[in-house]
Amino acid sequence: MVVLLGLCAVAAGAYVLLHHGEAATTAGAAKALNVAVVRVARQDVAQMLTVAAEFRPYQEVALHAKIAGYLQSISVDVGDHVHEGQVLAQLDVPELKNELEKASAALGASQQEVIRSEAGSKEAHLACARLQDVAKDHPRLVAQQELDVIQAKDATAAGALAVARQKVEEATAEVSKVRSMMAYTTIAAPFAGVVTRRGADPGALVQAGTSSSGLAPLLDIAEDKRLRLVFPVPESAASLVKVGALVHVTVSSLGAKFDARVSRYSGKIDRTTRTMLTEAEIDNHEGLFTPGMYASVSLVLRESKGAVAVPVQAVAIGENPKVLVVNGAGAIEEHVVKLGLETPFLDEVLDGLAPGEQVIVGSRAGLQAGQKVTPKPIELTPAE
Repeated sequence: MVVLLGLCAVAAGAYVLLHHGEAATTAGAAKALNVAVVRVARQDVAQMLTVAAEFRPYQEVALHAKIAGYLQSISVDVGDHVHEGQVLAQLDVPELKNELEKASAALGASQQEVIRSEAGSKEAHLACARLQDVAKDHPRLVAQQELDVIQAKDATAAGALAVARQKVEEATAEVSKVRSMMAYTTIAAPFAGVVTRRGADPGALVQAGTSSSGLAPLLDIAEDKRLRLVFPVPESAASLVKVGALVHVTVSSLGAKFDARVSRYSGKIDRTTRTMLTEAEIDNHEGLFTPGMYASVSLVLRESKGAVAVPVQAVAIGENPKVLVVNGAGAIEEHVVKLGLETPFLDEVLDGLAPGEQVIVGSRAGLQAGQKVTPKPIELTPAE
């Protein structure tokens, strides 16, 4: 009876040990957690800057009258397209017409005086030359006083001719001046564009003015076939802006997306906004964009082609950035990596990872080097 009880006890002990072993195995299996991983691959990485931008005319000018006068005619209105050199308006300035008539008459009189003076000077000079020749050949026949008188007449005639010629030059300059002023009565387009404002109608008295005079312009013209897309670049990124840099443009109001290139930048930081003005030229021959429209600009500051890159969720940032890698045996390894370009979605890895390795993304809670895990590959798509 004792022997039987002993055997039962042994059997019971063996049963307990057996089930304890099974429980341990189950617990070990439970520790092989499922972890989300992304396979390391080579891809293009770009550091981007996204800012608001505005379309502006490539050229824009307010046309004022150079001289005061009555608006005789104006041939364009708001929205009209004009070509370079096209006559837009004509002023009537009666005072200038009178001045031109007077200046022309004075010029004619001066020219006639020159003709008379030239004849008189020629006659006096010939007479003087003849008397001088006689005095030279026959000194006793010509008195010195007579010779002095005729030489004085020659000099006087030459002086009168010089004065007459000076008057012609002055009269010619006056006529040229008045004609130049008359040219200002015709207002022409300095470049091809569209009329954006008209400030007067025929018959109105137009005053001479400038952009700083406070007077309303006669016409505003803007070039709309070529636009400037203007955007501010923060001081922190100003040194990275280069002419020719790629720009991704989004015009939300039109649902349009296209690429452009940086055409120019000011090279100076504005003290008020701490930004640098940057521009891209936009071809607008189809008239899709209107000056004043807003757009969103993503500027490529730096880029690396075919870089070893991982999602930012895979990198533990610190003094020594680290990633967790699942090796071929299903165990976790910790790799210290050297980062290059850092973007909102991807980090370039310069050292510490190789293409094809599986890195863990997401939370690292409860994970440590050497731990057995089950990798579950996922795909991460950057948000637009």
